[in-house]
Amino acid sequence: MIRRLEPFEVPPTPNLVFERRLWAQGVRYVAGLDEAGRGAWAGPVTAGCVILPPDEKILSRLSGLRDSKQHTPTQRERWAERIRSLALAWGVGMASVDEIDRLGILAATRLAMVRALEAAAWPANYLLVDALHLPDLDLPQLALIKGDQRALSIAAAAVLAKTARDARMREYEAQYPGYGFARHKGYGVPAHRAALARLGPCPLHRRSFAPVRQVLAATPPP
Repeated sequence: MIRRLEPFEVPPTPNLVFERRLWAQGVRYVAGLDEAGRGAWAGPVTAGCVILPPDEKILSRLSGLRDSKQHTPTQRERWAERIRSLALAWGVGMASVDEIDRLGILAATRLAMVRALEAAAWPANYLLVDALHLPDLDLPQLALIKGDQRALSIAAAAVLAKTARDARMREYEAQYPGYGFARHKGYGVPAHRAALARLGPCPLHRRSFAPVRQVLAATPPP
């Protein structure tokens, strides 16, 4: 059962409370992990991994970084560039639509996180994960509810995941026109629902998700 957080447990902006505790214990390479696209109806699920340098100055250098949903697309792109330049190591991983449908979205999200870790240039000693545990990894880890609002490394990972996925969905716009992927990025907004009903699912749509299944069930066979 997920414990509900009290308001005082969520700081105004992400900080280094969790990273500091680990650095003080001699754990230097703390990786923050978060995902983007878990609830979308189409496209991959994407994960970001960020290992910040164990240096108090990183808090001021990333001052203003928030939960990625609180930034505009332009702000996220600027933050992503800054995060990549300041991080000790970073990586992005994706799990495909086929993997989502075959494994389930939870397992696919974990797979994307493992791939993000593998893409980082430096191995992590400890994981701070937004609301998930990665049972297949033999690494100490902590699942943090609202982690992207509490831990700076998770917030940074969320920005990298979101910007990488958004870029991929913009690329898909030309490949699968008419759905509006560049605008809504595959999420279930009314415009996407209308396009799905009009055009039917394309190869980017997650057949295991109920709204897509409903359209398939309502589509007469050729």
